[in-house]
Amino acid sequence: MQRMNGRMNDQEPVPNMNERTEYTGKSRKQSHPAVVCLSGGMDSTGLLLHLLALGRDVYGISFDYGQKHRVELQRLQDNLKYLSDNDFQINWHLVDLNSLSHLLHSSLVDEDWQVPTGHYEQANMRATVVPNRNAIFASIAYAYALSIYSRTKRPADLCLGVHSGDHAIYPDCRPEFYQAIHHAFSIGNWDSEHVSLCLPYLDSDKLMILKDAENSCASLGLDFETIFRNTCTSYQPDATGRSDGMTGSDVERILAFYQLGRPDPIDYQRPWDEVVAQALQLELEFKQANTDGSK
Repeated sequence: MQRMNGRMNDQEPVPNMNERTEYTGKSRKQSHPAVVCLSGGMDSTGLLLHLLALGRDVYGISFDYGQKHRVELQRLQDNLKYLSDNDFQINWHLVDLNSLSHLLHSSLVDEDWQVPTGHYEQANMRATVVPNRNAIFASIAYAYALSIYSRTKRPADLCLGVHSGDHAIYPDCRPEFYQAIHHAFSIGNWDSEHVSLCLPYLDSDKLMILKDAENSCASLGLDFETIFRNTCTSYQPDATGRSDGMTGSDVERILAFYQLGRPDPIDYQRPWDEVVAQALQLELEFKQANTDGSK
């Protein structure tokens, strides 16, 4: 886990994911609000559970930027309703950035550009990079966290679900990016010492996120299957939200659930054993190609 406080380069460790403060009641809150970017995918959902298990006062923020996989936002709202039905209330805002899709060059927003398929670390996955996306999102979320402090005088954390599996393809998920952007935020705002950047999964992968989510669900009395059925990781779902399991984001998710030893609760276009076999084959081919290329 990594946290960056308001003064750049003053980094302090935050509790290990497995060294959580036990949640003892739905009314219990820790003092610092946590602003978390919620996409509706499994990473930010795992982070949301983690923060709730710590008793944090969570402020969620999401973005409609014209993404073709907009079903993720509907899945998120399904999860927020499920949490509300279980007495977990989230302050949530959806920011409309839909007009950005006409300015950005990416297969995730261009209806005429096919999302690439294959292993999530293949070079062709760069077509799924949305230029400066995380900088845009983090900038807005940081402004929200700083505004919460200004209104309440309660120091806030900006919490993001970026993880090590994204580092190869997405430069705006790497540690050096967040060090640089947090430095910019710190020197560009008054009272920035009252907002910390919290990246719990920066050195973890999707498997570790799922394991952490299992612990969180057990602590909170929530159903893991229901929570992750209400997520979407695919960049190319069909009209009903089902994935064919072929995009890089699909493959990474499928392999994480396979390694966890339980089937993914979402519906795929084919049976679970078939999408697992396909994902394992793609991973094998990727590793063989890299081995052959290094000889």
